[in-house]
Amino acid sequence: MAWAPNLAEQFRIAAQYVDKILKGAKHGDLAKVDRRAFLQVAAALLGAVSCIGISQAQTTKTRLILLGTGGGPRPRKASSASAQVIICNKTAYVVDCGNGVARQLAFADVALQAVRHIFLTHQHSDHNADYGNLIWLAWAAGLATRVDTWGPPPLEKMTRLFFEMNAADIDNRITNEGRVPLVPLVHVHEFSVGGPVMRDDNVRVTATLVNHPPVVPSFAYRLDAADRSIVISGDTAPSDNLVKLAQGADVLVHSVLYVPALDRLVARVPNATALRASILANQTPAEEAGRVAQAAGVKTLVLSHFVPADDPEITDQMWIDAARTHFRGSVIVGKDLMEI
Repeated sequence: MAWAPNLAEQFRIAAQYVDKILKGAKHGDLAKVDRRAFLQVAAALLGAVSCIGISQAQTTKTRLILLGTGGGPRPRKASSASAQVIICNKTAYVVDCGNGVARQLAFADVALQAVRHIFLTHQHSDHNADYGNLIWLAWAAGLATRVDTWGPPPLEKMTRLFFEMNAADIDNRITNEGRVPLVPLVHVHEFSVGGPVMRDDNVRVTATLVNHPPVVPSFAYRLDAADRSIVISGDTAPSDNLVKLAQGADVLVHSVLYVPALDRLVARVPNATALRASILANQTPAEEAGRVAQAAGVKTLVLSHFVPADDPEITDQMWIDAARTHFRGSVIVGKDLMEI
């Protein structure tokens, strides 16, 4: 018999053979059942189960969207600040909240009401500037369900003070627009060491400490879903902890520095000497990001959090060539709103 790839059709075929079996059994004598018909209905039902599996796999595909790929807090035309969203079963897991993250989610066609978990890698303004705004604006857009936030101190204090600062607007919208109270929706989880972070029906999240002086603690996150594993490095110098966390991952999103362009970058600012030393101490050259990816055995390395973020002399191929110095897998130059 032919296998039908459509679930409804597969069950229709199964029903036909069940009817044939029942007609073959007279007066309850199942010994007279047509053996071939029995095998055919079994095959049809197995095909239906396979269809269900395929349908579920398509439904549960885990999506990664780069919302912002620029490094540093200075607003730019070319790229937004650091943010990613991972979507699984219509649930949005946001990692980092650089400025404009809510608008980037809108551009990516991700409903703000789908945000359920927010993770901060560290407390730097290009990663946390719109943390409170994302929650507040998602609520203004209709969010009425629980949101859990995760990250290093002082996350609890930041959240509390943000709600206090915006209490007038929040209270007015509750009173005048009939919205549910916002503050009780938000559950803050503050931590300072690596290890398991959370687990739900969609993903398992693990964190590790990375090296980003002077901001301590700083974290990388790994999200393991049924169909793929995704690691977000946060900002870091080359990190053995990150190599361990990313072992065998499908995707590693790693912050990168292009050292030959560093002098052009710092020449724009009066604090050039201190800034240059800081960047060299707490960022990973693209060549070393490739080394980390190779040591971890990841399948795909995604370059992001570019430093410099908007140097016209650096081409995509230059970033790729640098990363491939040590990495043999697939290299992707991240762009805002790119889905991987």
